[in-house]
Amino acid sequence: MMDIALELKNILPPSRVKTRYIDLVSYASDAGFYHLVPKAVVQPINEVEIIALFQFSQTYSIPLVFRTGGTSLSGQSITDGILVDLSHSWKQIAVENDGDTVRVQPGMTGAMVNAHLKKYGKKIGPDPASINAAMMGGIVSNNSSGMCCGVALNSYHTVKYLRFILPNGNTYSTENKDDYSRFQNTENELFINLANLQHTIVSNAELHDKIRKKYLTKNTVGYSLNAFIDFKHPLDILAHLLIGAEGTLAFISEVVLNTVPDYKYKSTALLYFHSIFDACKAIVPLKNSGAMMVELMDRASLKAVENMESIPHFVKTLPEYAAALLIEYQENDFEAMDKKVNYFLSTTGNLNLIQTPIFTSHPHEMAALWKVRKGLFPAVGAVRASGTTVILEDVAFPVEKLGDAIVDLHLLFKKHHYDNAIIFGHAKDGNIHFVVTQSFNTDHEINRYDVFIKEVVELVVTKYDGTLKAEHGTGRNMAPFVETEWGGLGYEIMKRLKHSVDPHLLLNPGVIINDDKHTHLKNLKELPTVEHEVDTCIECGYCEHKCPSKDLTTTPRRRIVVRRALKTLENNGDTANYNLLKEQFQYDGLDTCALDGLCATACPVDINTGDLVKRLRSENHSTFANTVALTVAKNFAMVQWLVRMAIKSGTLINSFFGKNTMTSLTIQIRKIIPNSPLWTPQIASPPSLSAIESHTITNPDIIYFPSCISRVLGTYEGKEKNNMETFLSICKKTNIAVSVLKNVNSSCCGQPFSSKGHQDAYHVTANTIIEKLWNATQFGTIPVVIDVSSCAYSLKQMGSTLTAENKDKLKKLQILDTVAFLHDMVLPKSQVKRYKNSIVLHSVCALEKLKIEDKFIGVAKHFAKEVIVPKNNGCCGMAGDRGFIFPELTKSATNDEAQELNNVVCDGYYASTKTCEMAMSQAMNTNYESILYLVDECL
Repeated sequence: MMDIALELKNILPPSRVKTRYIDLVSYASDAGFYHLVPKAVVQPINEVEIIALFQFSQTYSIPLVFRTGGTSLSGQSITDGILVDLSHSWKQIAVENDGDTVRVQPGMTGAMVNAHLKKYGKKIGPDPASINAAMMGGIVSNNSSGMCCGVALNSYHTVKYLRFILPNGNTYSTENKDDYSRFQNTENELFINLANLQHTIVSNAELHDKIRKKYLTKNTVGYSLNAFIDFKHPLDILAHLLIGAEGTLAFISEVVLNTVPDYKYKSTALLYFHSIFDACKAIVPLKNSGAMMVELMDRASLKAVENMESIPHFVKTLPEYAAALLIEYQENDFEAMDKKVNYFLSTTGNLNLIQTPIFTSHPHEMAALWKVRKGLFPAVGAVRASGTTVILEDVAFPVEKLGDAIVDLHLLFKKHHYDNAIIFGHAKDGNIHFVVTQSFNTDHEINRYDVFIKEVVELVVTKYDGTLKAEHGTGRNMAPFVETEWGGLGYEIMKRLKHSVDPHLLLNPGVIINDDKHTHLKNLKELPTVEHEVDTCIECGYCEHKCPSKDLTTTPRRRIVVRRALKTLENNGDTANYNLLKEQFQYDGLDTCALDGLCATACPVDINTGDLVKRLRSENHSTFANTVALTVAKNFAMVQWLVRMAIKSGTLINSFFGKNTMTSLTIQIRKIIPNSPLWTPQIASPPSLSAIESHTITNPDIIYFPSCISRVLGTYEGKEKNNMETFLSICKKTNIAVSVLKNVNSSCCGQPFSSKGHQDAYHVTANTIIEKLWNATQFGTIPVVIDVSSCAYSLKQMGSTLTAENKDKLKKLQILDTVAFLHDMVLPKSQVKRYKNSIVLHSVCALEKLKIEDKFIGVAKHFAKEVIVPKNNGCCGMAGDRGFIFPELTKSATNDEAQELNNVVCDGYYASTKTCEMAMSQAMNTNYESILYLVDECL
């Protein structure tokens, strides 16, 4: 029997061949509701390796499937063969022609491409709801569109050049003129087959007209047959057939896209109507008024999101048949945009609106509204019954028939008992999505879904001449119904195309072309009841790009996939595989989770996988470990003294025996005591505490709470003042009266105990510090400022472990981190004496969670002429002390940000959390400092 891992390691380095049980299990799912366990996961980094994988696939007759973001919804990015993961590399990008075009590889997210284009006032045409997580390989291979682009600006119509590798290993590019003749000569049989297929279509008026008509609206069912009538040369035809081919024909290694304007001014509103018909009647007037986006939400959709922060309370009181349209106007000229908005408002008397529309151009308010729309699919998934899956269908109807079609869909929901179904979508294009929750645990439930989906097919295709998949791709889900939509001849052309380009039928087999008329009912994903965070997740993958461990071990989604697999193994009594997976999950799932919580900021339903990991860590602790943690919490001042002495001793040893001595020593210690912290060159001798020991006054403006991180690690190389002295210096220069928290050396925000899952120690620490702060701030009347952003966030989030009395106190405390303090209290009093020319910022996780990143940038811009925030700014993976224990986590997490800044020269590098500054200093080989130093040096 062939050892697939051994054979693959002959063509790829072992580190990029993944065959451990946890790797195979965690990659068995994408955002859809199908499940296939791959034989191996490989991570090629160049075309040579792709060609070698094609050869390997054909030699051993093992299928290949390419995957980037894994946000596909129709089952097209999973396999029981070899899964080719492109998400860790393939990120090269070049903005060309002053932003009019962009050259990009498949492993970069759409949002990151747009970030590169932003300064040119441009963006890519496709704008799927998953754009923050979806990568260019999937966006092109699925012919993605979205909320704004319609048909004219989708992937198919905005790709200028395309470079691809055929299964035979030959590479072609439509940018290279010589490739046209080379393609004809080298791929002569394929060239002739494509020409013959084109002739078949062109000579058949009925099919030709059908193709032309179908592509006037969004359509991703089957292959892009419009390529045969839009282009003449077979190389151009094939290149455009690859767009939307879902990786079944070739590998796309690079595309050049024509960009579209990213309008400077935008105005958004949520319009409420008495019925879905009323909402649909408003679509054409909105289009005529110049609305760029018109997104429909039925009453069930609104009910699914009515508790979200940005939704007004009155939505809960809307009538049973109400509906809403989320609309947006965009222009590069504010007056032109305002004119469009006002024109529309002048016509609202003709619409059956529940209330007068309220428009906003505030970025945060607009983003909140669009988060609601983008989160509809996962939001329904989050409230589904445990053990059921969520299914998102994607159809399109003629706009003039949309209201009738939606009524018919509601009747089907009622007939088949999909009582919680919702409808939403891109109303301007007649493209709607409907979501149903479904169990696949019994034959009866599977049959119910089968009958339902066949009636949907009949409704869409026969009654309304619509499209079964407008933008999500055919996948496995609609493969049995491609012929239904396209007819016998259209489907036969697609089959001949597949056999001509992929004669071995090894590229994503079963997707688009599939003779099994029941394939949509096979390999369905199991969703056993596990725990709250797991049961809520629908595995959409929106979180993955945020995760600091994504390139090292795993991601929030894959952690959840593994938790489900563990439960399934337990339910099936498979003890051997259960124990193996649990053992591998310890490092991949638990040890290397940074608990930063950024996954929750990207998750439409705010799942924080870090909370799950904390609980699992807590369950792993022995009684002895919890007792030690509790002892530390109760004797924190003594422990702080011991830590300071240990660090001081370490720096002395380094001064006598060389700067790398402690690093070498702690490496040796770790061989004896696993998971003991490693010394880093960023550790300096502890700061003097004299400045805070007697700094107490009556009637202060603020109470200063120097964090334990500052008290232990607050020394900065080359700086005369430590972090605490710098804070007090700023207060003095701006006449802010400050009093230091009494007995501060015994005080901690509790984060070290919370992150490690020591609940008793956390409970004691949290309640103690709230009581101290309550008294120090004169019962919450004086703001308290803590000099580390992550500690401020921890203080604000500790309600779950507090007593009822202390919960009330926490609500009344005014807690500020350094950034909020500088922005809100220092800037109004500041007199800038000098400016920095250019600085770099690292915005720490806590700032995003506190929603004050704009304040951080605002402080920086007040004191520097140029402020650089890296596009790849993200969690550094330090996670308090986790980076000392698992330095590979911080190295991996900071890699992209460090590479982006590799050639940047500036006057300073700043953040707002000491341990994050240490991680970035290590990654960049330069000194990151607290933002306090920027302010102090410029005042």
